[in-house]
Amino acid sequence: MPKKKEIIVLSLGGSLIVPKSGFDLNFLKGFKKLILDFVKTGRRFIIVCGGGATARAYQSSARSLGKLTANDIDWLGIHATRLNAHFMRAIFRKLAHPSVIKNPTKKIKWREEILIGAGWKPGWSTDYDAVKSAKLYGAKKVINLSNIEYVYDKDPRKFRDAKKFTKMSWARYRGIVGNKWEPGANWPFDPVASAEAEKAGLEVIVINGVDLEEVKKAVLGKDFNGTIIK
Repeated sequence: MPKKKEIIVLSLGGSLIVPKSGFDLNFLKGFKKLILDFVKTGRRFIIVCGGGATARAYQSSARSLGKLTANDIDWLGIHATRLNAHFMRAIFRKLAHPSVIKNPTKKIKWREEILIGAGWKPGWSTDYDAVKSAKLYGAKKVINLSNIEYVYDKDPRKFRDAKKFTKMSWARYRGIVGNKWEPGANWPFDPVASAEAEKAGLEVIVINGVDLEEVKKAVLGKDFNGTIIK
């Protein structure tokens, strides 16, 4: 019987897909090559795409033009994740499942090497979708790729004495970020997703996704610059 291929779940920040300054083709080419190289070694990937700067641009502009409900704000973000996801699916077209997955609780049969996911419904982030996908398909960890290198006990941009963590427990992490979801918020990893990951016994890696050499180390299980939460 052939050995079951390892499934790796990536929660890919939307601001890596489309930064404020526009598409970073060098990063996208490098990311594509990294994934394709790993596919050749027998790994499969679930890549759940966030909304990032695109989502926040729509949300902030809509807020400036009138009062919005949390539901309005969430749906703007969700559709931004879906646009980003369709873009990523096109990049990996030859090896990707033909449909973008929107419901991370409904198991499908997919034989392709790559499955692309996007936002599901209001109240849940794509981090949450990544956690649910990992649980659904038997992955042991989620690698969260954003522009944040480490988890800190407070915002390092505001506090010089902010302490960084290379390893931390879910209890410690959740003590920092709390338990409440806020549309458009920008945490290292969403609080509601964190509660779900802890319950499922998942490990989450927070890493600067721009540094693809560090991402490679994380996938291989080697030492890397970033934070492990478990």
